[in-house]
Amino acid sequence: MTPRPIAKLVQGDAACAEGAIAAGCTFFAGYPITPATDIAEVLAWRLPQVGGKFIQMEDEIGSIAAIIGASAGGAKSLTATSGPGISLMQENIGYAAMAEIPCVIVNVQRLGPSTGRPTAPSQGDVMQARWGAHGDHPIIALAPSSVREAFDLTVKAFYFSEKYYTPVILLMDEVIGHMRERVVLPDYDTIERMERSGTVVPPEWYKPYENLPNDIPPLVPFGEGYRYHITGLHHDERGYPTNRLDEVQPWLERVFRKIDRSLSDILLYDEDGIEGAEVVVIAYGATARSAHHAVEMARERGSKVGLLKLKTIWPFAEEVVEYASAQASRVVVPEMNLGQLVLEVERVLGRDKVRRVNRADGEMIKPTEILAAIEEWE
Repeated sequence: MTPRPIAKLVQGDAACAEGAIAAGCTFFAGYPITPATDIAEVLAWRLPQVGGKFIQMEDEIGSIAAIIGASAGGAKSLTATSGPGISLMQENIGYAAMAEIPCVIVNVQRLGPSTGRPTAPSQGDVMQARWGAHGDHPIIALAPSSVREAFDLTVKAFYFSEKYYTPVILLMDEVIGHMRERVVLPDYDTIERMERSGTVVPPEWYKPYENLPNDIPPLVPFGEGYRYHITGLHHDERGYPTNRLDEVQPWLERVFRKIDRSLSDILLYDEDGIEGAEVVVIAYGATARSAHHAVEMARERGSKVGLLKLKTIWPFAEEVVEYASAQASRVVVPEMNLGQLVLEVERVLGRDKVRRVNRADGEMIKPTEILAAIEEWE
């Protein structure tokens, strides 16, 4: 007989750590910071069990530098931090994007600015996840709204990172990171892992940034006989610095194109009652839990309300939002900030159609607050 899956009481941060193990992560470098420290604590004992390495770095700058180096050496790598730490990592996040180094960065958001309130929830780093590093480059950011999704989206973060050779940000929040839920985790042997593609060309022909038809040149790990250059400067197909427009422009177009042409794969979301809805609530992360409750209450009162839960925050799901809201007369966007992702919703739908529900005081948005916005225009 096949053994029945075992339900466990699991913390969100621990689920994230287990998702990394399930995805094949073999290297973690990080620095303790509330509310992300639990991820490091779990991986400190779990990684050695699977032949991986854990290292506590001197700070967050060293942490992300270490995972970039480990990834270049062939390891699936991860770091985890919160607001002040993610700010320190921005330069090297841009470096990973420029060098097309796969890595996963977990940001368990807390209330800011600055030190703020380390144990208070927030969704204040949404725009930072997209625009925190300077210059133009794409980014993938995912946001779980449950403990099980913390596991699943960590797996997806590694999948996307290794498939598209890009840094991926898991944008958790303190509520999801610290809460515990009853979950049944899958058999790790059944997890779909993405492994890096090799190359069939000899070392002297290898170009790590070649403009191939699929826009994703294979990155061969250091130590396997292939010599190439990695730099934060604009570079040619072999990785060497260049100022030539005919080399810089194709690279820029390619790194955006490899994401844009794969939106059907990257954009993750859940729809509930969208068809025929007069009001659509668009939510993500922990706030989606309050939104779900508010939608259920509104339906009990006879309102036609739909819920669009975004799991992929960046790239922004423009067409999904536009389609889901096409028949609705109004859209409600709750966020634990003073308005960040709602700016993208308003850009797509226009400000007149959108109602904001915001809190940035370290408290969860209550379902009744979202319900009031749903019923405000009725």
